[in-house]
Formats: sequence, structure tokens, C-alpha cells
Amino acid sequence: MAIYDHYVLPVVLDCCCGMKPIQKERAGLLPRARGRVLEIGIGTGRNFPFYAPEQVSSLIGLDPAEQMNAKARKRAAEAGMSVELMGVSAEGIPAEDNSFDTVVCTFSLCTIPDPVAALHEMRRVLKPEGELLFSEHGLAPEPKVQRWQHRLSPGWSKIAGGCQLDRDIPQLLDAGGFAIDEMREGYLKGPKPWTYVRTGWARAA
Repeated sequence: MAIYDHYVLPVVLDCCCGMKPIQKERAGLLPRARGRVLEIGIGTGRNFPFYAPEQVSSLIGLDPAEQMNAKARKRAAEAGMSVELMGVSAEGIPAEDNSFDTVVCTFSLCTIPDPVAALHEMRRVLKPEGELLFSEHGLAPEPKVQRWQHRLSPGWSKIAGGCQLDRDIPQLLDAGGFAIDEMREGYLKGPKPWTYVRTGWARAA
């Protein structure tokens, strides 16, 4: 599994996270980021092309999967952005309180072992007037799809870096101390258990 996690999984995740419907979600969200930005689960840097560099004064990216750093740095350079990468998980963000204008979390809450603890940390480091930008797949509204998500999630997580299919994103945001300002939701193209996505922004409640 160590060879799979280090060499194969990053390639698989990069391909999946680079699909056109997902990239479209990123494109509609990331231009809203501004000021000092913290990105959670930065991975291979799929978000970089969609930031507005003139609005971002600095960017720090967190991800415990440091084997993805080389590709992230390459994509940052291609987008004309400078990024500081930290190989830590979001449950313990090494930053002072109220120190970021924007926190970005896209397709990452599904893999974080303790998402509520991570969201509390995001809230802690976000300025009172700051925004959390999110785009996450998770629990669908239909009971039939939910049942499949619950069935598939344990096995899927073992081959997909811990990804859980059935996390209730609005519920997690509320438990983490956030109030949603705006959110759009619906299925992207693909199998329903994997493709119910919620995208929007939230503030500290």
C-alpha cells in the first residue's frame, strides 16, 4: 500500500480532480479568493489556474501528502503564483488566530479524518470578516443514492486516500462553526454516489 499511496494514488486523484465538471466548479469559485489565502488539501495544485493573482497577497497550502508537492509547485509557477507548502493536516493548522482573509477547501473534506476539528481550525485562523470557499462532494438528498453511498464508502475509502462518499457537507459546516452565505448544489456528470457536489462560501457563525 505504501507504493500505491506514494506513486499510484496521486496520479489517480489528480486525474479524477481534473475532470471538466470539477474544473468548472473551481473556475466559478476561486476568483472570489482574496488577500492572505490558506488552501486546505492543496494536493497537486488543481486550483491554481483559477485564482485571480492580483487579488491574492499570499498563498499557503496545507496537505499531509507531500508527494504531491512537486506537481503543485509546477502548477503554481505556470499560473504565475507563489505558494508556501506545508505538509500538515488541517486538524492542526500552524497559524495564528484571525490571520487569513480567505480559506479555500475544495474536494478535501471527504478525506480529512476529523472534518469538524479541521473546520474549527479553519474558523479559528479566518478573520472575522473572512470567507471560507468550499466545493465538496458528499451525501446526496435521495435516500436511494444515500444507501449506495453508505454501502460503497468503506471500500472506496481504502483505495481513494480515505475519501468518504457520504459526508453531509452542510451539517459539517454548521458543526464546525460556519454559516453558509451562498451555496449551489446538484449532480455533476457521472455516477450519482460520487457526484453530488455543493459549492459556495460561508462565514464564521
